[in-house]
Amino acid sequence: MATKVCSFDELAVNQAKRVVVDGVPIALVRDASDELFAIGDVCTHGDISLSEGFVEDGNLECWAHGSQFSLTTGKPLTLPAYEPVPVYTVELIDGDIYIDPTATKEI
Repeated sequence: MATKVCSFDELAVNQAKRVVVDGVPIALVRDASDELFAIGDVCTHGDISLSEGFVEDGNLECWAHGSQFSLTTGKPLTLPAYEPVPVYTVELIDGDIYIDPTATKEI
C-alpha cells in the first residue's frame, strides 16, 4: 500500500530527500522538469545514504565515493558501485507524493 511521504511543494528541485516508508530508506528526487523518482537510499558500495549526494543529469551521485546511480533504472553508472539499487513507483495525488516500498519497478 502506498504511503504519503511529503507534499510536492516540500521537495526541492534537483535535491534528494530521504524518506523512510515501512522501514525502507528511499531517496526521493524531483528533477528540473518536475518528474519524480524514488530509488533505494543506501549505496550498494557502502552503507552510505544516497540522499546526501548530488543530483545531476538524471543521476544521483554518492557523496562518499562518487558512484552515480540512474534515477530511472537504479543501475550504477560509475564505479566503485556495481550493484543496482531498487527503483520504486511514485504517485502524485492531489499535490501529495506517495510511495509503496513493496512496488519496485522492473527495469
